[in-house]
Amino acid sequence: MEMDPTPTPPMKPTLLILAAGMGSRYGGLKQLDQVGPSGETIIDYSIYDAIQAGFGKVIFIIKEAIEADFKETFVERLKEKISIDYVFQETWMVPEGITIPDNRSKPWGTGHAVMMAGGRINGPFAVINADDFYGRGAFETLAAYYRNRAPDRAKDYCMVAYQVSNTLSEFGAVSRGVCQADPDSFLVDVVERTHIERMETGIAYKNDKGQPVLIPGNSLVSMNFWGFTPSLFSFLDQGFKTFIENNAADLKAEYYIPGVINELIKSRQITVKILHCHEKWFGMTYKEDRETVVKSIRELVRSGVYPENLWG
Repeated sequence: MEMDPTPTPPMKPTLLILAAGMGSRYGGLKQLDQVGPSGETIIDYSIYDAIQAGFGKVIFIIKEAIEADFKETFVERLKEKISIDYVFQETWMVPEGITIPDNRSKPWGTGHAVMMAGGRINGPFAVINADDFYGRGAFETLAAYYRNRAPDRAKDYCMVAYQVSNTLSEFGAVSRGVCQADPDSFLVDVVERTHIERMETGIAYKNDKGQPVLIPGNSLVSMNFWGFTPSLFSFLDQGFKTFIENNAADLKAEYYIPGVINELIKSRQITVKILHCHEKWFGMTYKEDRETVVKSIRELVRSGVYPENLWG
């Protein structure tokens, strides 16, 4: 009797960390700021959680100017813990045939950053910010989603969502992708809103005219914790060409992931499942946020979630 072949184990997802931002509002390289009791950065905790959740590789998106610092801080000490790689994001790195303004210095945004990893990833992957603490449950939820999904759903993406009330800074406004979902928890719409902050009348963002618009505190927002497959890269390349055609003269225009995803959802080219997470988010948008981050991590260490020395 012929036996069925052994099923191929699911591919371990890759973690793609957006770390090219120089932290202008924060005032320095916040990606390298030591906030843990043994000198750990927020990135260290994200990688630790990803390893625990079953991720198999980490890729950094960085600027060439900070390559030496990143290699010294992360590659050398983590290369025996998980597979490590990195790629550069620079303003001049655009697809062939695209002409950009000579005086463009501002990075093109998160969509362009993810484009830089094209060719380095051949399976499901997660995208996160370097300066956001997401919580282990978020990594476990996303890894489980792709571990259990049908292998033929190459355009089946996902996103870990948080309540906007749990993602604000006490020290200034933030930008978030405000989401709308259908009854089956699939993403219907995501719009990047800037200048979101807590006001006397409630939580609000500023519209194009600079006027505050209130939103409920339980509104779901994207914290740039996405789950994708390699099919995304062709969408990004195509969309970036259109973006440049429409925005080349605007030196501040950015190619955001939520904008790309929104267009793909509305044209029915992809689906995005919203994954709910009860983890507490915190991050360092402003320098004043650092004290809160340090205290929060120390509490997690005291409660046994993390060891005193993460890599010890």
